[in-house]
Order: sequence, then structure tokens, then C-alpha cells
Amino acid sequence: MKLSIKWKIFIYMLGFTAVLLGLLWLFQTVYLDEFYKNIKTNELEDACESVVAVLDDVNANEAIEAIGASYDVCVRVTDAYGNDIYESEQNMQCNVHKLRRDQLLRLITEARANGGSYQAKVENEVPDFFKYNDKGITDMENLLGKDMFVNMPRMTEMESIISVEIVRSLSGQELVVMVNTIITPVDATVHTLRIQLIYISIIMVVLSLIIAIVISIRISKPIIKINETAKKLGKGEYDVRFEGDSYREIAQLSETLNQAAVELAKAEGLQRELIANVSHDLRTPLTMITAYSEIMRDLPGENSPENVQVIIDEAKRLTSLVNDLLDVSKLQAGVMELNLKEYDLTASIESVLARYSKFLEQNGYTVDFEYDRNILVVADEDKMYQVIYNLVNNAINYTGEDKKIIVRQRVAGSIARIEVIDTGEGIAPEELTNVWERYYKVDKNHKRAVMGTGLGLSIVKNVLKLHGLSYGVNSEVGKGTCFWFEISVKEERNGHRGF
Repeated sequence: MKLSIKWKIFIYMLGFTAVLLGLLWLFQTVYLDEFYKNIKTNELEDACESVVAVLDDVNANEAIEAIGASYDVCVRVTDAYGNDIYESEQNMQCNVHKLRRDQLLRLITEARANGGSYQAKVENEVPDFFKYNDKGITDMENLLGKDMFVNMPRMTEMESIISVEIVRSLSGQELVVMVNTIITPVDATVHTLRIQLIYISIIMVVLSLIIAIVISIRISKPIIKINETAKKLGKGEYDVRFEGDSYREIAQLSETLNQAAVELAKAEGLQRELIANVSHDLRTPLTMITAYSEIMRDLPGENSPENVQVIIDEAKRLTSLVNDLLDVSKLQAGVMELNLKEYDLTASIESVLARYSKFLEQNGYTVDFEYDRNILVVADEDKMYQVIYNLVNNAINYTGEDKKIIVRQRVAGSIARIEVIDTGEGIAPEELTNVWERYYKVDKNHKRAVMGTGLGLSIVKNVLKLHGLSYGVNSEVGKGTCFWFEISVKEERNGHRGF
């Protein structure tokens, strides 16, 4: 069973707190002694270098005193025979001022043997006032009170480091610089830190629990809400609204899902409209075929060529509708392949218009084809023929009362632009992107097209996209519409003008 995001965040927060506390305990207790000694050793070396740097100053004694106070170390400067020159005593427990002459000379000898530099660790007993008397207490406890030492471990020994450097002054005198610092005990500090860490750990665990709960709830709440809304969307409730502005990512997800809901609602509406329109267009020719067939069967003398022609025309319309539906499905599924070849696009347009000549003549439509030369292109001739046919067909269906259509071929450089223009009512700007949808009607009132099946523009869009061509529609309400596409010209050659 998968955990919810709320519990995962909760567990991650607790894990982070546990790791943080573990590192804190590790560095503040286990390695504290080692860190402390390393830090004090580095400070000792820095102090020694500082003392060497001021030996030739006029106020060397004051400078050495300041260095000792700054680093909390004891400093002793002697000549090569152990005679004191400068000193700074900052701690009554340091060993450098308690060295006997023989010990001092031995340190100087060791330093010479090691190239002028030497460090010695010294372990000595704690002062007498920290030692136990016959009553089991120390003189310090008698002086300050036993209660102050209840939680302090007993000190048994102290460790210090003496750093020795042999240098020469500017006058050529050999000087011995000895710097001493105490590096233990730190047991009392560790004990105190452990007690503090116990309280800190308890506080951090409690705070982390509270923070983890608050964060997990605040982060998971909008996600849970979006999930519940998404379930409604999955059930077909497209009017839902995703709300989540607590975080930028959640807000972006909500906006994306709201857009998806709008598109799904639009797709659902188009699907229902498609089913209704296809049903209407299928029912009409079937009804007429059935009606005329029954009339010819039941009524003597009705078996006329005119009635047979009606049946043939409706059957052709039905076949055309089914073929267009299949073409749209294939194009949108991406299973239709292109048969590219070089051909005369201008002649192909003339062929389309010639196909309409009888219809145009009988119904009073006029089509002007404006071009100045024939052009060759590389494309699928059959499918591009279908594009021109459907664009002209659409113009016939929606042109104005003057029943005029203009087909224009314009060439600029290596690009040819084909335009099909009608003089109809035009399309509002907010509707332009929808005209390429199957059976989309600007006025939403479906009517049987004068020519075609109502799927032409959808086929046009998919064929042009399959070729990778630019296409579009320009329209102004009350002044007509212009559908266009652009294609690369392979070659130009002079031709005739007009249609």
C-alpha cells in the first residue's frame, strides 16, 4: 500500500530531525575532545608566531602580554641559557613558568635537535584545591559550595602543550620562545553539553512533530482537493473548477487542469454536435432514397429517369459523406501517407473549377481565378486537389447574395499563396480558430450544405498539416472570408490568364 504525500512528508521531516540530532550528538560529545585539542593546538601555533613577530619591537613586553591575553596562553621568552627576558602568565595552572632549569634546558635541547621547533605534552595532577580531603570533598567545594559541583565530573589530571621556538633577534641574539596552553580537562564541558542536548533533543522532536504535521497538512490539502475535483472531471462533470493558489506549482497545475476541463467540455460538445450532424446528413439521403424507391414501386408511371436520378444523386452524397468521414479519421490518426510528386498546381486548380462549371452555370454562381503564370510544386496531387475542392465548396456554401467567389494565386519569390475568397457574412474573431473543426457552424444552426458534406475544412486542415504547410483564415464580419495556404514553388512557367 502506497503512503499518501502527507505521511511521506511527515516521515521525511522526522527523518531529517533524527539525522540532525544524531550529527549534533556525534560532534558535540564523541568528537568534542578531539576538536577542542586541535583548535587549542592551532591557536597555540598562531600565538607562538605572533610572539616571534614582536620580539624586536620596542614595546615587546606589552605586545607579548596582549598576545597572551588574546589567546589565553602563557608566554615565556628566555635566552639560550634559560634566563628570562619576557613573560606573560595568564593561567595559574600553566606549566611553562613552573619548569625547573634542567627541564627548561632539556626543552631547548630538544628544539635544537628538531630544527629549532618542538612541542611537548605535559600531564600533571590537578591543583590541591581540587583534590579530595578526608571528608570526601575538595577545598574548592568548601569555598564555593558543594551544590555548584553536583553535576560536574571529578578531575583527576590535566594536560597541557608547550610549544618551543628558537629564533634570532635582529641583533643576532638567540632567543627561546615558549608558549603554553591547557587542553584538558573538557569532561565538565562534555557533561554539560550532554545535559543540554537532552533538553534540545526533546524540544526539537516536539517541534519537528508539530512542524511536520502542519507542513504535511498544508501541502497535501490542496493536492487532495485537486484530486477530488479531478475524479469529478473523470466522471464527465466538465463544469468543475480547480482551485489551488497556495503554491506556485499547485496554482499552475490548477490552471492547466482548468484549461483541460474547458477543452474537454468543448470536445464533448463538438462530439455531440458531430454525431447529431452526421446523423442528420445520413438520414436525409437515406430518407429520400427510401421515399423515391417506394414511390417508384407503388405508383405506376413514377419509374421515371428524374426519380432515378434523385436516388443516384442522394446515393452519391451518402458515399461522399462516408468517404469524407474516413478521410478525416485517417488524417487525424496519422495513418495516411503522402504520394509526393512534381505537378502543375495552377492546372490542378483549373481542373477543380472546371468540375464545378455545370453547377455554377445552373445556379448563377461565378468564380474568378486570378493568376499570371502556371507554377510547379512538389506535393500529393490528389490530396491537394481535395484541399482546393473543399475550399471552393466551402466558399460556394457561404458566399453572399451576389454568389461570387474569387480564387487567387499569388507568387512572391519561391512561395505561392493560394486564396479562396467569398463575400458572405464573415466570421467573428473569436470564432476563427474553431472553423477548422468538423461540422463547426458559426451560427450553430446546422443546415444541409449546398455542396459537400460539412467536413471539408477539417480535411483541408489535416492535409495541409500533413504537408507541413502554412495556412489560415482572414475574415471581417459583413465583408466575407478568405481561406489561404502557402506552398513552395518548384518552378514557374508562363501560362494563360483567367478562367
